[in-house]
Amino acid sequence: MGRGKIEIAKIENVNSRQVTFSKRRAGLMKKAYELSVLCDAEIAVIVFSSTGKLFEFASSRSLSLSLSLPPYLSPSSLSLPPSPSLSHIYLGAAYNLLLNLFELTYQL
Repeated sequence: MGRGKIEIAKIENVNSRQVTFSKRRAGLMKKAYELSVLCDAEIAVIVFSSTGKLFEFASSRSLSLSLSLPPYLSPSSLSLPPSPSLSHIYLGAAYNLLLNLFELTYQL
């Protein structure tokens, strides 16, 4: 007997939301690691929490070192509260950094 489906909607209780984020983040990082090992793939995962904290996973050390975001791109370094529009900015910046990283990696 499998688990029941859960409704995908924002969790209103702050404590429950933080616990769920922590557990699912750990699961996401584990799956990224497993995918990199099983398929010999270069994997990079960047996650910003609702409080603006940065979490990352990279399948190789060189990718991990290159993936480190400059301090000015960290949401916690901004004086503005996190919002959906800022999330899009962070994702866009992370996407551009990853593109640059992959271009430089393949040039080597």
